[in-house]
Amino acid sequence: MTALLSDVAQAAALLREGALVAFPTETVYGLGADAWNGRAVAAVFEAKGRPHFNPLICHYPSAEAAFEEVVADDRARALAARFWPGPLTLVLPRRPDCRVDLLAGAGLDTLAVRVPAHPVALDLLRAVGRPVAAPSANRSGEVSPTTPAHVVAGLAGRIAAVLAGGACAVGVESTVLDLAAGGAALLRPGGVPVEAIEATIGPVGRPLKLEAARASRSLRSPGMLLSHYAPSLPVRLGAASVAAGEALLAFGPAPLAGAGALWNLSPGGDVAEAAARLFAGLRWLDAEGRRLGLAGIAAMPVPEAGLGAAINDRLARAAVPRG
Repeated sequence: MTALLSDVAQAAALLREGALVAFPTETVYGLGADAWNGRAVAAVFEAKGRPHFNPLICHYPSAEAAFEEVVADDRARALAARFWPGPLTLVLPRRPDCRVDLLAGAGLDTLAVRVPAHPVALDLLRAVGRPVAAPSANRSGEVSPTTPAHVVAGLAGRIAAVLAGGACAVGVESTVLDLAAGGAALLRPGGVPVEAIEATIGPVGRPLKLEAARASRSLRSPGMLLSHYAPSLPVRLGAASVAAGEALLAFGPAPLAGAGALWNLSPGGDVAEAAARLFAGLRWLDAEGRRLGLAGIAAMPVPEAGLGAAINDRLARAAVPRG
Protein backbone atom coordinates (compact mmCIF):
# COMPACT_ATOMS: atom_id res chain seq x y z
CA MET A 1 0.00 0.00 0.00
CA THR A 2 1.40 3.40 -1.00
CA ALA A 3 0.48 6.21 1.40
CA LEU A 4 -0.24 9.78 0.30
CA LEU A 5 1.46 12.08 2.81
CA SER A 6 1.47 15.77 3.62
CA ASP A 7 3.76 15.45 6.66
CA VAL A 8 7.41 16.14 5.78
CA ALA A 9 8.68 14.66 9.07
CA GLN A 10 6.87 11.39 8.40
CA ALA A 11 8.28 11.20 4.87
CA ALA A 12 11.78 11.94 6.18
CA ALA A 13 11.49 9.18 8.78
CA LEU A 14 10.51 6.67 6.09
CA LEU A 15 13.53 7.63 3.97
CA ARG A 16 15.90 7.27 6.93
CA GLU A 17 14.43 3.79 7.53
CA GLY A 18 15.35 2.77 3.96
CA ALA A 19 11.90 3.11 2.41
CA LEU A 20 11.17 4.73 -0.96
CA VAL A 21 9.25 8.02 -0.96
CA ALA A 22 8.25 10.05 -4.01
CA PHE A 23 8.48 13.81 -3.54
CA PRO A 24 7.89 16.95 -5.59
CA THR A 25 10.57 19.08 -7.21
CA GLU A 26 10.19 22.00 -9.57
CA THR A 27 10.92 19.68 -12.51
CA VAL A 28 9.08 16.37 -11.93
CA TYR A 29 8.29 14.14 -8.96
CA GLY A 30 11.36 12.19 -7.86
CA LEU A 31 11.52 8.67 -6.44
CA GLY A 32 13.64 9.22 -3.36
CA ALA A 33 15.94 6.88 -1.45
CA ASP A 34 18.57 7.44 1.23
CA ALA A 35 21.68 7.86 -0.93
CA TRP A 36 23.89 6.44 1.83
CA ASN A 37 21.89 3.19 1.92
CA GLY A 38 22.80 0.73 -0.84
CA ARG A 39 19.75 -1.46 -0.30
CA ALA A 40 17.46 1.54 -0.58
CA VAL A 41 19.19 2.67 -3.77
CA ALA A 42 18.88 -0.81 -5.26
CA ALA A 43 15.16 -0.74 -4.45
CA VAL A 44 14.78 2.35 -6.66
CA PHE A 45 15.92 0.41 -9.73
CA GLU A 46 13.66 -2.48 -8.79
CA ALA A 47 10.59 -0.29 -8.25
CA LYS A 48 11.05 1.49 -11.56
CA GLY A 49 11.85 -1.66 -13.51
CA ARG A 50 14.96 0.25 -14.57
CA PRO A 51 16.94 -2.09 -16.85
CA HIS A 52 20.42 -0.67 -16.15
CA PHE A 53 22.18 1.02 -13.26
CA ASN A 54 22.19 4.52 -14.71
CA PRO A 55 23.56 7.09 -12.26
CA LEU A 56 20.96 8.68 -10.01
CA ILE A 57 20.91 12.38 -9.19
CA CYS A 58 21.59 13.12 -5.53
CA HIS A 59 19.53 15.95 -4.08
CA TYR A 60 20.77 18.30 -1.35
CA PRO A 61 19.26 21.19 0.63
CA SER A 62 22.15 23.55 -0.25
CA ALA A 63 25.24 23.90 -2.40
CA GLU A 64 27.37 23.68 0.73
CA ALA A 65 25.90 20.27 1.56
CA ALA A 66 26.43 19.01 -1.99
CA PHE A 67 30.01 20.24 -2.16
CA GLU A 68 30.88 18.28 0.98
CA GLU A 69 30.69 15.11 -1.16
CA VAL A 70 31.99 16.27 -4.55
CA VAL A 71 34.93 18.38 -5.69
CA ALA A 72 33.60 21.75 -6.91
CA ASP A 73 35.79 24.05 -9.00
CA ASP A 74 35.18 27.74 -9.64
CA ARG A 75 32.83 26.97 -12.52
CA ALA A 76 30.68 24.70 -10.38
CA ARG A 77 30.49 27.31 -7.64
CA ALA A 78 29.54 30.03 -10.13
CA LEU A 79 26.79 27.86 -11.59
CA ALA A 80 25.52 26.93 -8.14
CA ALA A 81 25.41 30.60 -7.13
CA ARG A 82 23.33 31.47 -10.20
CA PHE A 83 21.09 28.43 -10.71
CA TRP A 84 20.70 26.67 -7.32
CA PRO A 85 18.17 26.03 -6.07
CA GLY A 86 17.01 25.15 -9.56
CA PRO A 87 16.80 22.62 -12.40
CA LEU A 88 20.53 22.17 -13.01
CA THR A 89 22.45 18.97 -12.20
CA LEU A 90 26.24 19.04 -12.05
CA VAL A 91 28.39 15.93 -12.56
CA LEU A 92 31.54 16.34 -10.46
CA PRO A 93 34.30 14.10 -9.03
CA ARG A 94 33.43 12.26 -5.82
CA ARG A 95 35.44 13.22 -2.78
CA PRO A 96 37.46 10.36 -1.26
CA ASP A 97 35.27 10.52 1.87
CA CYS A 98 31.97 10.72 -0.06
CA ARG A 99 29.35 8.62 1.76
CA VAL A 100 26.95 8.22 -1.16
CA ASP A 101 26.62 4.54 -2.01
CA LEU A 102 28.54 3.55 -5.13
CA LEU A 103 25.39 2.14 -6.71
CA ALA A 104 23.81 5.61 -6.73
CA GLY A 105 26.64 6.77 -9.00
CA ALA A 106 26.69 3.56 -11.07
CA GLY A 107 30.13 2.73 -9.70
CA LEU A 108 31.71 5.77 -11.35
CA ASP A 109 34.18 8.16 -9.75
CA THR A 110 31.72 11.00 -10.32
CA LEU A 111 28.42 12.02 -8.78
CA ALA A 112 25.45 13.95 -10.17
CA VAL A 113 24.23 16.54 -7.65
CA ARG A 114 21.65 19.29 -7.49
CA VAL A 115 19.64 21.51 -5.14
CA PRO A 116 15.94 21.49 -6.13
CA ALA A 117 13.87 24.68 -6.17
CA HIS A 118 10.76 23.39 -4.43
CA PRO A 119 9.91 24.32 -0.83
CA VAL A 120 8.57 20.87 0.03
CA ALA A 121 11.65 19.16 -1.42
CA LEU A 122 13.99 21.47 0.49
CA ASP A 123 12.08 20.93 3.74
CA LEU A 124 12.29 17.18 3.17
CA LEU A 125 16.02 17.23 2.45
CA ARG A 126 16.72 19.28 5.56
CA ALA A 127 14.60 16.89 7.63
CA VAL A 128 16.29 13.76 6.26
CA GLY A 129 19.74 15.15 7.01
CA ARG A 130 21.44 13.20 4.23
CA PRO A 131 21.38 13.21 0.42
CA VAL A 132 18.37 11.71 -1.35
CA ALA A 133 19.03 9.86 -4.60
CA ALA A 134 16.08 10.26 -6.94
CA PRO A 135 15.27 9.57 -10.57
CA SER A 136 11.81 10.46 -11.88
CA ALA A 137 9.03 8.67 -9.97
CA ASN A 138 7.65 6.57 -12.80
CA ARG A 139 8.09 3.13 -14.31
CA SER A 140 10.97 3.08 -16.79
CA GLY A 141 9.88 4.02 -20.28
CA GLU A 142 6.77 5.85 -19.11
CA VAL A 143 6.09 9.58 -19.05
CA SER A 144 7.63 11.45 -16.12
CA PRO A 145 5.14 12.39 -13.36
CA THR A 146 4.28 15.97 -12.49
CA THR A 147 1.47 15.33 -9.96
CA PRO A 148 0.97 12.90 -7.05
CA ALA A 149 -1.76 11.15 -9.06
CA HIS A 150 0.76 10.41 -11.83
CA VAL A 151 3.09 8.78 -9.30
CA VAL A 152 0.36 6.66 -7.75
CA ALA A 153 -0.84 5.53 -11.17
CA GLY A 154 2.57 4.12 -12.01
CA LEU A 155 4.09 3.05 -8.70
CA ALA A 156 1.23 2.20 -6.32
CA GLY A 157 2.22 -0.76 -4.18
CA ARG A 158 5.89 -0.48 -5.21
CA ILE A 159 6.88 2.40 -2.92
CA ALA A 160 6.06 3.38 0.65
CA ALA A 161 4.63 6.84 0.13
CA VAL A 162 4.15 9.94 -2.00
CA LEU A 163 4.79 13.30 -0.34
CA ALA A 164 2.25 15.60 -1.97
CA GLY A 165 3.32 19.03 -3.13
CA GLY A 166 1.00 19.98 -5.95
CA ALA A 167 1.86 20.10 -9.64
CA CYS A 168 5.48 20.65 -10.74
CA ALA A 169 6.20 24.09 -12.14
CA VAL A 170 8.85 23.23 -14.73
CA GLY A 171 7.58 19.83 -15.86
CA VAL A 172 10.78 18.68 -17.60
CA GLU A 173 13.85 17.16 -16.01
CA SER A 174 16.90 19.14 -14.96
CA THR A 175 19.72 20.05 -17.30
CA VAL A 176 22.70 17.75 -16.67
CA LEU A 177 26.17 19.25 -17.12
CA ASP A 178 29.40 17.25 -16.79
CA LEU A 179 32.26 19.27 -15.32
CA ALA A 180 34.29 16.30 -14.09
CA ALA A 181 36.69 15.80 -16.98
CA GLY A 182 38.10 19.33 -17.20
CA GLY A 183 35.79 20.67 -19.87
CA ALA A 184 32.05 21.24 -19.78
CA ALA A 185 29.74 18.82 -21.58
CA LEU A 186 25.96 18.89 -21.81
CA LEU A 187 24.70 15.38 -21.04
CA ARG A 188 20.99 16.22 -21.02
CA PRO A 189 19.11 19.40 -21.94
CA GLY A 190 16.52 20.42 -19.39
CA GLY A 191 15.13 23.18 -17.24
CA VAL A 192 18.15 25.51 -17.52
CA PRO A 193 18.96 26.54 -21.13
CA VAL A 194 22.50 25.79 -22.20
CA GLU A 195 22.83 29.38 -23.39
CA ALA A 196 22.35 30.59 -19.81
CA ILE A 197 25.05 28.17 -18.66
CA GLU A 198 27.44 29.40 -21.35
CA ALA A 199 26.79 33.00 -20.28
CA THR A 200 28.11 31.99 -16.85
CA ILE A 201 31.09 29.71 -17.60
CA GLY A 202 31.78 29.90 -21.34
CA PRO A 203 31.42 27.30 -24.11
CA VAL A 204 29.72 23.98 -23.38
CA GLY A 205 30.15 20.88 -25.52
CA ARG A 206 26.98 19.36 -26.94
CA PRO A 207 26.28 15.63 -26.57
CA LEU A 208 27.68 13.21 -29.12
CA LYS A 209 25.27 10.93 -30.88
CA LEU A 210 25.19 7.51 -29.21
CA GLU A 211 27.19 5.68 -31.90
CA ALA A 212 29.80 8.44 -32.01
CA ALA A 213 30.09 8.34 -28.23
CA ARG A 214 30.64 4.59 -28.31
CA ALA A 215 33.25 4.96 -31.04
CA SER A 216 35.13 7.76 -29.28
CA ARG A 217 34.77 6.20 -25.81
CA SER A 218 34.78 9.78 -24.54
CA LEU A 219 31.62 10.29 -22.46
CA ARG A 220 31.52 9.63 -18.75
CA SER A 221 28.04 8.18 -18.93
CA PRO A 222 26.94 4.60 -18.28
CA GLY A 223 25.71 2.60 -21.21
CA MET A 224 27.93 4.51 -23.67
CA LEU A 225 31.37 3.21 -22.79
CA LEU A 226 31.51 -0.54 -23.27
CA SER A 227 34.23 -1.13 -20.66
CA HIS A 228 33.33 1.72 -18.32
CA TYR A 229 32.97 -0.63 -15.36
CA ALA A 230 36.16 -2.62 -15.92
CA PRO A 231 38.52 -3.01 -12.94
CA SER A 232 42.24 -3.25 -13.61
CA LEU A 233 42.21 -7.04 -13.09
CA PRO A 234 40.53 -9.06 -15.88
CA VAL A 235 37.07 -10.42 -15.08
CA ARG A 236 35.99 -13.93 -16.13
CA LEU A 237 32.23 -14.48 -16.32
CA GLY A 238 30.14 -17.55 -15.56
CA ALA A 239 32.80 -19.15 -13.39
CA ALA A 240 32.10 -22.75 -12.33
CA SER A 241 35.51 -23.05 -10.66
CA VAL A 242 38.31 -20.80 -9.47
CA ALA A 243 41.68 -20.96 -11.19
CA ALA A 244 44.95 -20.48 -9.37
CA GLY A 245 45.62 -16.80 -8.76
CA GLU A 246 42.00 -15.68 -9.08
CA ALA A 247 39.79 -13.72 -6.72
CA LEU A 248 36.11 -14.64 -6.59
CA LEU A 249 32.98 -12.54 -6.95
CA ALA A 250 30.51 -15.03 -5.51
CA PHE A 251 26.73 -15.24 -5.41
CA GLY A 252 24.65 -17.50 -3.21
CA PRO A 253 25.16 -19.79 -0.21
CA ALA A 254 27.83 -21.99 -1.80
CA PRO A 255 30.77 -19.91 -3.05
CA LEU A 256 33.38 -21.74 -5.07
CA ALA A 257 36.46 -22.93 -3.22
CA GLY A 258 40.05 -21.92 -3.82
CA ALA A 259 39.76 -18.15 -4.22
CA GLY A 260 42.66 -15.93 -3.31
CA ALA A 261 40.17 -13.30 -2.16
CA LEU A 262 36.39 -13.55 -1.79
CA TRP A 263 33.48 -11.12 -2.00
CA ASN A 264 30.00 -12.65 -1.84
CA LEU A 265 27.39 -10.39 -3.42
CA SER A 266 24.62 -12.12 -1.47
CA PRO A 267 25.08 -15.31 0.58
CA GLY A 268 21.29 -15.64 0.62
CA GLY A 269 20.94 -15.38 -3.17
CA ASP A 270 19.06 -12.04 -3.05
CA VAL A 271 19.59 -10.09 -6.29
CA ALA A 272 18.59 -6.79 -4.62
CA GLU A 273 21.34 -7.28 -2.03
CA ALA A 274 23.71 -8.29 -4.82
CA ALA A 275 22.94 -5.12 -6.75
CA ALA A 276 23.63 -3.00 -3.68
CA ARG A 277 27.01 -4.72 -3.17
CA LEU A 278 28.16 -5.07 -6.78
CA PHE A 279 30.31 -1.97 -7.33
CA ALA A 280 31.82 -2.04 -3.85
CA GLY A 281 32.67 -5.70 -4.40
CA LEU A 282 34.38 -5.13 -7.74
CA ARG A 283 36.43 -2.30 -6.30
CA TRP A 284 37.42 -4.28 -3.21
CA LEU A 285 38.39 -7.41 -5.18
CA ASP A 286 40.40 -5.31 -7.63
CA ALA A 287 42.34 -3.58 -4.85
CA GLU A 288 42.76 -6.71 -2.72
CA GLY A 289 43.65 -8.83 -5.74
CA ARG A 290 46.36 -6.41 -6.81
CA ARG A 291 47.67 -6.26 -3.24
CA LEU A 292 47.92 -10.07 -3.15
CA GLY A 293 49.37 -10.34 -6.65
CA LEU A 294 46.35 -12.17 -8.08
CA ALA A 295 45.87 -12.41 -11.84
CA GLY A 296 42.12 -11.92 -12.24
CA ILE A 297 38.58 -12.05 -10.88
CA ALA A 298 36.24 -14.99 -11.46
CA ALA A 299 32.53 -14.08 -11.31
CA MET A 300 29.93 -16.70 -10.47
CA PRO A 301 26.65 -16.61 -12.46
CA VAL A 302 23.83 -14.37 -11.25
CA PRO A 303 20.22 -15.16 -12.27
CA GLU A 304 18.68 -12.80 -14.84
CA ALA A 305 15.49 -12.29 -12.84
CA GLY A 306 14.71 -8.81 -11.50
CA LEU A 307 17.84 -6.76 -10.88
CA GLY A 308 19.92 -9.72 -12.04
CA ALA A 309 19.70 -8.45 -15.63
CA ALA A 310 21.25 -5.14 -14.64
CA ILE A 311 23.93 -6.89 -12.56
CA ASN A 312 24.85 -9.10 -15.52
CA ASP A 313 24.92 -6.09 -17.83
CA ARG A 314 27.47 -4.40 -15.59
CA LEU A 315 29.51 -7.59 -15.18
CA ALA A 316 29.60 -8.04 -18.95
CA ARG A 317 30.97 -4.51 -19.29
CA ALA A 318 33.48 -5.16 -16.50
CA ALA A 319 34.75 -8.19 -18.44
CA VAL A 320 35.56 -6.16 -21.57
CA PRO A 321 39.29 -5.27 -21.63
CA ARG A 322 40.06 -1.58 -21.34
CA GLY A 323 40.80 -0.02 -24.71
